[in-house]
Amino acid sequence: MTIRPIQQADNQPLADVIRAVFREFGIDRPGTVYTDPTTDRLYELFREPGSVYWVAEKDGVIMGGCGLYPTPGLPPGCAELVKFYLARSVRGQGAGRQLMQRSVESARELGYAQLYLESFPELAQAVSMYEKAGFQPLEGPLGNSGHYACTIWMLKEMEG
Repeated sequence: MTIRPIQQADNQPLADVIRAVFREFGIDRPGTVYTDPTTDRLYELFREPGSVYWVAEKDGVIMGGCGLYPTPGLPPGCAELVKFYLARSVRGQGAGRQLMQRSVESARELGYAQLYLESFPELAQAVSMYEKAGFQPLEGPLGNSGHYACTIWMLKEMEG
């Protein structure tokens, strides 16, 4: 598995992976990344200063990705861990852990003190991984992601 920065040619394959995950778990509904127009333009979205997006590629095929984004409305020094999805065929093989590690390293390099994320109970395996990575549950959302259908909110304090 190769972890690399996003390229413009990755837009459609990544959107396809993300939407397939949403259909697989039955969370393909309004108020989610599924209907978010930026899902089709990830390369352009992650040109924003303070953001980064990592792609997991296996044998030339896009298998998923994970990014950091300075979502409007988040507290100073906080970025959102966003659009973190993997194709079913590579889950449980360490790709998610590699993407998480690279994203946390990037957050430190960019000077963030906290990482925030939003998720769903249907993605219990991912939520378990977030907990293992040091994310703690919150009572409600932070920032203005526009993903009003999410019901799990978590925050990680970055250590030195």
